Amino acid sequence: MPAARIQAVSWQAFEAPESRLAWDALAQCAAEPNPFHESWYLLPALRALDPAGEVRVLRFEAGGELAGLLPVRHEKRYYRWPIRQLCTWIHGNCFLGAPLVARGLEREFWRAMLDWADRNAGGGLFLHLAQVPLEGPLHAALQAVLAEQGRLAALVHREERAMLASDLSAEAYFEASLSGKKRKELRRQFARLSEQGELTFERSTDDDRLARWIEDFLALEHSGWKGSQGSALASHQATTRLFKEALFGAASQGKLERLTLSLDGEPIAMLANFLTPPGAFSYKTAFDERFARFSPGVLVQRENLALLDRSEIAWCDSCAAADHPMIDHIWRERRAVGRISVAIGGKLRRALFARVVRAELGRNPAGI
Repeated sequence: MPAARIQAVSWQAFEAPESRLAWDALAQCAAEPNPFHESWYLLPALRALDPAGEVRVLRFEAGGELAGLLPVRHEKRYYRWPIRQLCTWIHGNCFLGAPLVARGLEREFWRAMLDWADRNAGGGLFLHLAQVPLEGPLHAALQAVLAEQGRLAALVHREERAMLASDLSAEAYFEASLSGKKRKELRRQFARLSEQGELTFERSTDDDRLARWIEDFLALEHSGWKGSQGSALASHQATTRLFKEALFGAASQGKLERLTLSLDGEPIAMLANFLTPPGAFSYKTAFDERFARFSPGVLVQRENLALLDRSEIAWCDSCAAADHPMIDHIWRERRAVGRISVAIGGKLRRALFARVVRAELGRNPAGI
């Protein structure tokens, strides 16, 4: 087994070209894909949202090569409670907290990370891992390491979100997912929408006219309820910058797919996927609410089922909230993700953590 070590470094250190090359190589051999922790997404997020450099990146090396990576920080609050913790860094546009870890080194990564957390707990009472996939090699390795160390941990939140994973063709899946009545209604809506003007659909996997597409998406999303509530990407300079840099970065690595439904040349529904074989992630979607009665968002999702016909893509994570009113009725599979709190440090710290866990899970022993 190659010698392994882990250290926390400034994220700015990864701006160097050679560091990014090693990072990109790691993403290609990762045990599980996570676009939100790849260089083309995480670096723009850190530049936009952590200009002071409070976030550190855990750099895991094996045999002198980069073999794992995860952003972390010390937090003064644990959601609404004033409890300090060491946690993975998650922001509002990061939909998975899985570390990038070289395939086959999952247990070595978790051992090294937990050892590092023990020695660098600071004022943190425990380690908090957010948006963790609850199935797959990373979760299995974490559970194995926790068991071998006899280390207390608790699943404090669990949810299931829509996922697309089937051996069916796109057409067969569509027929199996929706009732005949619903399919008939969608055909009627498509026909009525076509009467409003020339309806066209475009799918792109390159960067042709990407700058224009980004501006159109930002404007479309901001024109609806997200803009009214101040949660649209264009509502804040930082998220606008993140979106632009991330999409150009994804396109430069051949990992971006864009879908556009247009009426008379004007986009009325748009969707961006991140392609990270063997999986994909449905990152962002927006539609023109003036045409809501025609369900343009559902119509573009109908086209998105073409992911099933891609031989290199086995599944797609919706990145949607649990019980999403639209995508849950189209994508039938579910992906479980959760938040896991882990004991770190010495005996006293771990004893205090055990009390916190009991209090937190007192009414919800299976996880909040």
